[in-house]
Amino acid sequence: MNCVLGIDLGTSAVKILLINQTGEVVKEVSKSYPLVHSKPGWSEQDPEEWVQKTIEGISEITADFKEVSKIQGMSFSGQMHGLVLLGENNEVLRNAILWNDVRTTSQCRNIEDKVGKEKLLEITKNPALEGFTLPKLLWVKENETELYEQAHKFVLPKDYLRYRLTNQLHAEYSDAAGTLLLDIAKKEWSSEIAQIMGIDLSLCPDLVESAALVGTITEETAQLTGLAESTKVFAGGADNACGAIGAGILKDGLTMCSIGTSGVVLSYEASSDKEFGGKVHYFNHGKEDSFYTMGVTLSAGHSLTWFRETFAVDHSFDELLEEAKSVPPGANGLLFTPYLSGERTPHADADIRASFIGMSTSHQQKDFTRSVLEGITFSLNESIEIFRSEGKNINKIISIGGAAKSPVWLQMQADIFDAEVIRLSSEQGPGMGAAMLAALGCGWFQSLEDCAEEFLRESAVYQPVTEHAAQYKEIFSIYKKVYDQTRDLNKALASLRSAGTNS
Repeated sequence: MNCVLGIDLGTSAVKILLINQTGEVVKEVSKSYPLVHSKPGWSEQDPEEWVQKTIEGISEITADFKEVSKIQGMSFSGQMHGLVLLGENNEVLRNAILWNDVRTTSQCRNIEDKVGKEKLLEITKNPALEGFTLPKLLWVKENETELYEQAHKFVLPKDYLRYRLTNQLHAEYSDAAGTLLLDIAKKEWSSEIAQIMGIDLSLCPDLVESAALVGTITEETAQLTGLAESTKVFAGGADNACGAIGAGILKDGLTMCSIGTSGVVLSYEASSDKEFGGKVHYFNHGKEDSFYTMGVTLSAGHSLTWFRETFAVDHSFDELLEEAKSVPPGANGLLFTPYLSGERTPHADADIRASFIGMSTSHQQKDFTRSVLEGITFSLNESIEIFRSEGKNINKIISIGGAAKSPVWLQMQADIFDAEVIRLSSEQGPGMGAAMLAALGCGWFQSLEDCAEEFLRESAVYQPVTEHAAQYKEIFSIYKKVYDQTRDLNKALASLRSAGTNS
């Protein structure tokens, strides 16, 4: 049976899926690589790590798969916003600056001042935030001038990886939408923003659709990986766009909740003409001529990981979640806000930090665990509340990511979101979306919807418990007050944090 590869270039690892024509995962490989934190708030990576680990992962797959000629194609999902700066011969000029790097606050204010907040929203549909690519490009221009003058092109992380495997350099719309340089509706680089900010448009790579065939792998790539030189390569998409494809979010009325290190609530949009005033992100989809709106919680699963590693290292995640099951909604009067690394939606605030509110001597570890789970879900619910306030009908939510493995957390999502929450039988996230783009490109299906019909199956449905939903509505109203009442305290504490070793 023919197969395709879905390659998901994440922040901490590259995940590679071998998928056959029925959507079955034949083999899965993950290869991790390090982050570089040379200064507080800085987050970088060596792009060569992405290339080498991907080659290692593909080689591991082909070593066990005897009919390599049946691997017809590959496509990519990738971490958004990262800046990879290339010289005249497409050589990497410096470490990539990643999405979670927050050094660019002054550049964001400069963009707002020069372009104007309204004009920026009109063109890019998004506000100027530290994570986006244009502020990073301006930071290099201002702080590493000689290096910037050597720059020939910039690309996003997965686009550089694809270049190294094919020797073809492109960007595609779903990832370009996260740069603050793309005119979302016109699907072209914005000459207006580039001119205002002093960026030469020649730095921007050519744009293609996510399912576009960009070439085949090079002879060197074939030798290193064991793949056939005829293996087709398709452009791919941003991780959230591919996550949406992999969850079947391909038509109006469908919404996805993804809880990994960060958390995302994403809803399909058929057009670019809705107005959310920058309260949520608005990006091009990996499905051609489609879009999606998205709210982000920066420290979602990361909050649970932090809690376990700091306070419950002798417990597995499964044990913590099982204990939390016995705690009633509201965690016996304990609230947690998951602002460990600042927040994105609805509060674009790099200074805000997390809180436990309402602690008493009666609280046990299981209460804290429950409050962490609820706090993460409340934060995501703020994005759902924005969508609903703008007239979107959200009654059915596909849940993916680590939280989708937990029946306790899935029921909690149904209760807090007050919506039907669905778990898929084989949830592979962005890697599946990348594989589906390759499957479409290889001609297996006429559309992504047809592919989703074949590849994706529901395995469990969670309905909100009426009593719990009512309780959570009250608690959520209290949760929303915590940000305003701790904002000034955290701004005052920011100088103390920057003087120490932790941000």
